[in-house]
Amino acid sequence: MRRALAIHDRVMASVGESMLAGADAATVDRAAVDALAAGVCADPFALLGPHVVNGVPVVRCFLPGAQCVEVLEDLGASPLVPVGDSGLFTGKVHGRDRRYRLRVTWPDGTVHVAEDPYAFGPLLGDFDLHLFREGRHRELGAVLGAHAICIDGVPGVRFAVWAPHARRVSVVGDFNAWDGRRHVMRRRHEAGVWEVFVPRLAAGEQYRYEIVGADGRLLPLKADPYARSSACPPATSSIVAAPEPFAWSDHEWMRCRAAQRAEQAPISIYEVHAGSWRRDAAGWRALGDALIPYVKALGFTHIELLPVMEHPFGGSWGYQPLGLFAPTARYGTPQDFAGFVDRCHRAGLGVILDWVPAHFPTDEHGLARFDGTALYEHADPREGFHQDWKTFIYNLGRNEVRNFLIASALDWLERFHIDGLRVDAVSSMLYRDYSRAPGEWVPNQDGGRENYEAVAFLRELNAVVRERCPGALVIAEESTAWPGVSAPAGQGGLGFAFKWNMGWMHDTLRYLQRDPVHRRHHHGELGFGLCYAFDERFVLPISHDEVVHGKHSLLEKMPGDDWQKFANLRAFLGFMWTHPGKKLLFMGCEFGQRREWNHDGELDWHLLDDARHARVQRLVRDLNRLYGTTPALHALDADRAGFAWIVGDDARQSVYAFLRQAAGEPPVLVVCNFTPVPRYGYRIGVPASAPGVCDTWEECLNTDSVIYGGSNAGNLGGVLADEIASHRHPVSVALTLPPLSVVVFRRKV
Repeated sequence: MRRALAIHDRVMASVGESMLAGADAATVDRAAVDALAAGVCADPFALLGPHVVNGVPVVRCFLPGAQCVEVLEDLGASPLVPVGDSGLFTGKVHGRDRRYRLRVTWPDGTVHVAEDPYAFGPLLGDFDLHLFREGRHRELGAVLGAHAICIDGVPGVRFAVWAPHARRVSVVGDFNAWDGRRHVMRRRHEAGVWEVFVPRLAAGEQYRYEIVGADGRLLPLKADPYARSSACPPATSSIVAAPEPFAWSDHEWMRCRAAQRAEQAPISIYEVHAGSWRRDAAGWRALGDALIPYVKALGFTHIELLPVMEHPFGGSWGYQPLGLFAPTARYGTPQDFAGFVDRCHRAGLGVILDWVPAHFPTDEHGLARFDGTALYEHADPREGFHQDWKTFIYNLGRNEVRNFLIASALDWLERFHIDGLRVDAVSSMLYRDYSRAPGEWVPNQDGGRENYEAVAFLRELNAVVRERCPGALVIAEESTAWPGVSAPAGQGGLGFAFKWNMGWMHDTLRYLQRDPVHRRHHHGELGFGLCYAFDERFVLPISHDEVVHGKHSLLEKMPGDDWQKFANLRAFLGFMWTHPGKKLLFMGCEFGQRREWNHDGELDWHLLDDARHARVQRLVRDLNRLYGTTPALHALDADRAGFAWIVGDDARQSVYAFLRQAAGEPPVLVVCNFTPVPRYGYRIGVPASAPGVCDTWEECLNTDSVIYGGSNAGNLGGVLADEIASHRHPVSVALTLPPLSVVVFRRKV
């Protein structure tokens, strides 16, 4: 390799036609031939393809192992002469047809006819490269990567990849016997982008990039960061995707989505791992047949998928992706995935994807040290290596890296019509000292822990999505007290549409896991979330993270015997659906899955043969319907005017009562009893529709109803208010509070 590098350096010191002394094989500079054969010629376009030497048109091509090569032009065929056994062929041609073809005969008798890749000029526009360097190319996925296109009427595939520090980049695949000397790419020096057009190549071809780093080291073959399709893991090749666009029939959905105000809408999300929801439906077509009607029947408004971007290790659940532009081949083709989204939209369901711009895995075929240097990641491990996940951290200070990530986000939202992205691990992005001890992190320019580059990236991401994709949601999984996550950037915020309320989730589950006899001593845990419930626009998440790694399933978190476990679960669900904030529930929680989630298995669907589990599922359906049809429960989710405490201090009896309200709508009264002791004649003050009026309050939902598996204690469908002042209201109602229950009332109009 050292000898080859010396040859390369000597050859590249002389450029263009000075490399050749004449037009025939005998006068070709041997050093140039050696450089090609050694795979160290960084600019093959200076030697290969059509040239004029001493006034004579010649064509040169490098085809190691070929038996003979002919140039086919309008005026006839011209044989090329091999230069020894180097693989180089050269010869005089007529020179009138720049789009000539090469007829190559191989030793096994196979004949291949195609245009010469080195007869095509620069492929990418200067403006595209300029925007990329500035980090502002919003459709970068349509520029870099592999694209089946026609150039001057010639079909083929255009390859383009960013590798600014590489000495040489080649595209390899079955089409060239994985020989990195055959299709060396042209370097566009101003952007560090390499490109080549391979004529007559078509969709479905597997390929990777062979890269020689700046130090002359041949790197492991790399998958295409911008690939739109990939081989199914554990294979690591990229695949030339079929031409698009997809066949969409969701035009009305997209039009209406752009006009909606999500913060005022009922949003109830069913979170799904596509491979383990049901094993016989682990593919986009089968999943569409089974999952879509299931979710629709339960009244959810959105399906949220754990990351479907291509990822090498299934055990990461997709949270360590490498193919940020390619749906994983585990479940079908990109067309299959687009079809699934289209079917969701036609059924009235939105689709949200988990998306990971915080870090990426260290697999050698991926982004790691892509061109032999720390390109996508930080070079300093104190900034570039995540100690918890053993992954690399994106260098968000580089324009091209920010562009890569934002282009990925837009690709899913625009190309696949996705309705939202849930951005994973935002906390790890915002803090330079995230999960690091003193001395293990690099302060920002002001000596602080805030990651200014990440803040700028997230603001830009949200601004671009808001501008280009009206109605699409970008949701932050952010677990700290960083201010203004969902506030506009102009007000100092990050600009997200919503933020996961991790504090509510932790406090509520901690409270519900306590034995009811001890809950009176921890009464504040359940209500603490209301102290900050309107500081952000929140989603209340019960996600996959809460039912794995020894945390138990949602049902098995609950204390007591089986009756109490189910009653506690029903009460929790009732509290969640009436609490301010949009809803997210992980698959299986809707029917009381007993086992922890196992990504290698499937949900325990047989449990629905047990009436207790089927009744929990019915409760979730009815909660979704009540939530979706009752504006007081969703219209002011992020507004303090939509919530009012009535009883928040009855720790002794573990009772809570509050109002949900919306302008012009009847208020909703929610009463929670988190002990197994029924309460009779429990008086609660309520607002009157007019002075002196004693209204009827209808019982809309009771988690203790027999139809949900409860004891059927309740209020016989409703109560009439009395002229007895209580809790700062002039009238009140005397209620029966069932054990371990949430009861919902609505003032009758």
